[in-house]
Amino acid sequence: MRVPWHRAFSAPGVLFAGLGFAALLAPFMTIAANRIVAGDGIRAWDMAPDYATWPGLAAVLVGLLLGLPERLALVRLGGAVQGLCGLVLLLSIGGPALLEGAGTNARVSPALGFWCLLGIFLLLVADALVRMAPGPPARAGLLALAVGALAAVLGSGVLSDLSVLQEYASRREAFLAAAWRHLGLAFGSLALAAVIGFPLGILCHRAANLRAATLPVLSFLQTIPSLAMFGLMIPVLSWVGRTVPGAEAAGIAGIGFAPAFLALVLYALLPIVGNTVAGLAATPPAAREAARGMGMTPGQRLWRVELPLGLPVILTGLRIVLVQNIGLAVIAGLIGGGGFGTFVFQGLNQTATDLILLGALPTVALALTAALFMDILVDLTRPAQEARHD
Repeated sequence: MRVPWHRAFSAPGVLFAGLGFAALLAPFMTIAANRIVAGDGIRAWDMAPDYATWPGLAAVLVGLLLGLPERLALVRLGGAVQGLCGLVLLLSIGGPALLEGAGTNARVSPALGFWCLLGIFLLLVADALVRMAPGPPARAGLLALAVGALAAVLGSGVLSDLSVLQEYASRREAFLAAAWRHLGLAFGSLALAAVIGFPLGILCHRAANLRAATLPVLSFLQTIPSLAMFGLMIPVLSWVGRTVPGAEAAGIAGIGFAPAFLALVLYALLPIVGNTVAGLAATPPAAREAARGMGMTPGQRLWRVELPLGLPVILTGLRIVLVQNIGLAVIAGLIGGGGFGTFVFQGLNQTATDLILLGALPTVALALTAALFMDILVDLTRPAQEARHD
């Protein structure tokens, strides 16, 4: 039976192909006299001689076309990966070609066309994976492969001429220190919030009065804007640092790591407590009755029945917190908390776009990786019957 032509093509694939062809008409890279001034946009085929750019352009074009078939999800995935490889090839060729004879302070950067095409191919990857519906182990393998490929490209030096990587090269030690600080803020605040939130969530599940008093307070904390929350922490911790013996020596002060860390902990409590309550409450009544019939104590029912069944919901709360904290930790740069936000706000002050990207791109990559990893964990903890139904 022949498939009608309009059903042979994927609607998202057609849309992405059209957007991709339009993006190719936009500037692919920019060349600027220095790191601050605005650059001149250059289209992909004008960056270097034709024989150098056409392999990359062909990979991009074919990748967009391979995204069209409706029923060939694996082909669409392969086309998206090929398109991403074509983008890397074009950057690696265009950077040195544009810098040749441009002066020692000249900088090249990806432009609108590149970022649009990157987003399109990433969406094609996501669409193909949704249709293929790989299991958690396969998704974990794909995630590890993607992270490894990105690390290999960045470590190979083929993109070292790009301005953002030149910013990194001149700030390598500061970048590594900021990365550790950012990880400490995001994961450390998650750990402390979990230590506080899990027991509190269990107590709220058991005691309706405590739940009615606690959840509205935590909801109110979520409504406070992040900058205002950080600002509120400054006078409080300044007083603690001045009056509590040993607090200042421990690093507790009005600005710096401590107020940012405490604010992130407060923001993290509602998702953890709320999802713990929801996960425990989602236990089927039949499972509770069966546990009581077996003679289990309330503590045994909690650890052997309610927590295992509610674990996917609880982990979903952790996922929300982790992604949220990775993003909010950028704001800590405003109050001396460190992290990738340091580069973002330095770049804003200096009107240096690539310095902003030096802080923004790792934050986005870290948040995306954490979200995908936590999604895999959530699926692994779901009951087998529910996972098959999904």
